[in-house]
Amino acid sequence: MIKINVTRRNILIAITAFFLIAASAIFYAYARTWNKTEIEFGLVIDEQIVYRSTYGESPTFAIWIEDPESARIQTIFVTNRAALGDWEGKADVPAALPRWFEIDRAEQQRKKRLKTEIPERLAITGATPQPGYFSTRVRVEPGSEWICWIEVNLAGDYNESFPEYDPVAMTHDEYGTGQPALLYRAEIVAEEGNMKLPEIAGMLVNESGEGFELRPMKGITTAENIFSEIYIRVVRPKPKIIGN
Repeated sequence: MIKINVTRRNILIAITAFFLIAASAIFYAYARTWNKTEIEFGLVIDEQIVYRSTYGESPTFAIWIEDPESARIQTIFVTNRAALGDWEGKADVPAALPRWFEIDRAEQQRKKRLKTEIPERLAITGATPQPGYFSTRVRVEPGSEWICWIEVNLAGDYNESFPEYDPVAMTHDEYGTGQPALLYRAEIVAEEGNMKLPEIAGMLVNESGEGFELRPMKGITTAENIFSEIYIRVVRPKPKIIGN
């Protein structure tokens, strides 16, 4: 049998080595965040408004950023119904997120022209968040300027202006979109500590039948409170020992 001689000195050496390794790992994790910034989008989905809608499902929404100089778009997050076309029997529901659908089509066409690989939708999509707090981040260059967009629609949130059935026109809301999709906008400079509260730029409607247009808010009630809280802020990336 091999005897191991454990002394107080050996124990102290082992403990010291452990703490040095741990401290080095922590320092390394924080060092990787130096001179780096992220834009964080945070919002709270109002539980009562969701449950009072006809379908009781969380809203469909998309988040993207735009470079004001080049007009380049980068989608940050989109709920899976919109991203993957999961509309329960319907091939497409353009009224859900009309502005994001336009942007997405243009982005996919651009990537095909450049003959670059189209990334899997799973890279930007996720299960539709349940009511409550949700946040997502994107890494950007320090000091860069961005226009931030959020588009949202809650299916089945009908009201007097946007009913499920219109007795005058004798038409049904074919896609169950209820009140139109709303578009939020904010401009931000990627400097740590900056924070903006996005404002509603308008609603997206197809009154002419020739395409969706951004119009001033009219007849909107609960839809403007789907997000009871919403903010955009610039933060330092979370320290990570491994990964990006």
